[in-house]
Amino acid sequence: MNAMKCSRLASAHTACPPSYIRILNVYPCYPAVDVFVNGNLIANNLAYKQFAGYFTVAPCTYHIKVISSGNKKECLIAEACIQICPKSAMTIAVVGGCAAVLGIAEEYNPCRRMRNRCKAYVRFVNLSANSPSLDVAITGGVRLFENVPYTAHTRYVPIDPGTYEMQLKPAGSNQQGIATQPIELMQCTAATVYAVGNAVGEPPLEAITSVDGGF
Repeated sequence: MNAMKCSRLASAHTACPPSYIRILNVYPCYPAVDVFVNGNLIANNLAYKQFAGYFTVAPCTYHIKVISSGNKKECLIAEACIQICPKSAMTIAVVGGCAAVLGIAEEYNPCRRMRNRCKAYVRFVNLSANSPSLDVAITGGVRLFENVPYTAHTRYVPIDPGTYEMQLKPAGSNQQGIATQPIELMQCTAATVYAVGNAVGEPPLEAITSVDGGF
């Protein structure tokens, strides 16, 4: 785990417990990206669909800058200022479409929120820039999430631990949709399923999964 300095854009709350961030690259137009926070390189050659972090941070505002990796001439992809609140966790995603940096809040202590420790908990984030709003259903089973637009995320819902294949489909549709690779959801963990890629074109629409809160 790494630590980063606070930005001059806001005052640090040094008495507060640390917060946590990680970086996710779902920008499909370059093989890899470099990510800078307050001018410091924290993710080098981060490939499409890869995570970097978690990093410990002081609560304040950070300047995030993303450039193409490996180019002699710097090619700016996106930049933004992201505010990190005290006692928080966040995935900072480099997303497609108009190329942007998006902060996706997580549960700071997901285990504390679990009323049933025998269950897994899962939520969904739509990061497919050219997809319509999406529904997510277990193949041959129930619909877990409905009408989730681009960049939106759902609440965590309980589900029996196990390995699932899911279907991503346009909201309200009875189409078969696009099947994901098998996704393993483990007992007493919180996970996020991300839709990435393109509904039309390359790379194709698919889902990736991460366990949240592994600080």
